[in-house]
Amino acid sequence: MSKRPSVIRQTILTPIVLIVVLLLMAALTYQFGSRAFNRTAVEMFINIMVVVGLYVFVGNSGLLSFGHISFMCIGAYMTAWLAIPPVMKSITLKGLPTWLLHTQLPMWVATPISGVFAALFALVVGRVIMRLSGIAASIATFGLLGVVNNVYSNWDSVTGGQGSIVGIPPTMNVWIGWLGAAIAIVIAYLYATSRSGLALRATRDESIAASASGIDIVRERLTAFVVSAFIIGIAGALYAHFLSIVNPGAFYLRTTFITLSMLVVGGMYSLSGAVTGVVAISVLIELFRNLEKGVSLGALKVALPNGAQEIAIGIITIVILMYLPTGLTRNREFSWRGWPVLGRWSRPAPTAVKELN
Repeated sequence: MSKRPSVIRQTILTPIVLIVVLLLMAALTYQFGSRAFNRTAVEMFINIMVVVGLYVFVGNSGLLSFGHISFMCIGAYMTAWLAIPPVMKSITLKGLPTWLLHTQLPMWVATPISGVFAALFALVVGRVIMRLSGIAASIATFGLLGVVNNVYSNWDSVTGGQGSIVGIPPTMNVWIGWLGAAIAIVIAYLYATSRSGLALRATRDESIAASASGIDIVRERLTAFVVSAFIIGIAGALYAHFLSIVNPGAFYLRTTFITLSMLVVGGMYSLSGAVTGVVAISVLIELFRNLEKGVSLGALKVALPNGAQEIAIGIITIVILMYLPTGLTRNREFSWRGWPVLGRWSRPAPTAVKELN
């Protein structure tokens, strides 16, 4: 008999707490924050979607992926193709199919389509990559990132090449950002408490025992890969509407390593860790961004040199992982066992295998 209902009862507090806390942050930002601070909050919510998407695959499978930002790129460009006015597309994107050149959809329609498009792409490439394990799989995902970036950087008639595509309706605000983050958290939670999520964690903790119990490792990895691509594809679409422009350079190494740092710092094996890591790193980024602009101390203005932001975040990440190698949340989740007592989803593989039978 499946124990999934008991798992849900014990862990349902996790998404509720995370969504409510983010709602309070959105409300305070909307009520008291400046326009610049509102944009910072929206960017943080989009990063939460990306890192939660990473958690769905990395956290549950144990495989480190460097290629998930390629799904963000695919989602961003897909929503650009769907949302930009046809007149502008006929000038700058002449290589698009005729039906796509004459199509213009609102954000609420274009965004989920972009997520599905990214998921379908993940389904195709994942059938090959998910057969690999360990460092080989990680290198393969890094290769995927390079391939996607090069294609989008050089397909001038369809993507605009290394230039920026403009004209995407700027429809993002803090409430849409919060809604996107909330949806990503719910999807990640439902997957983590599903039979597929339990099976994948079993393969992560003890692959031999999982295989002996009849778990199809490739299939379970592929399922997580596709679900995470869908979430990150939607995040890319919202990011395009946030900036109102897209450029392939925005979806490459810097974004890859910052989002992975957010996941690892928070705790890569927990949903709470994914969200906590984004909030913590976002606060640090904003702090050092302001310090680079300069702080007035009476008649004296002190400013950190450009690039200090990346150096400081790298050092802080190293220090955190030295003393908290499992992240700020220690890979734990909120549970019904008591507030603020923390419980685990990530149980040992033999227990997970036993529950599946």
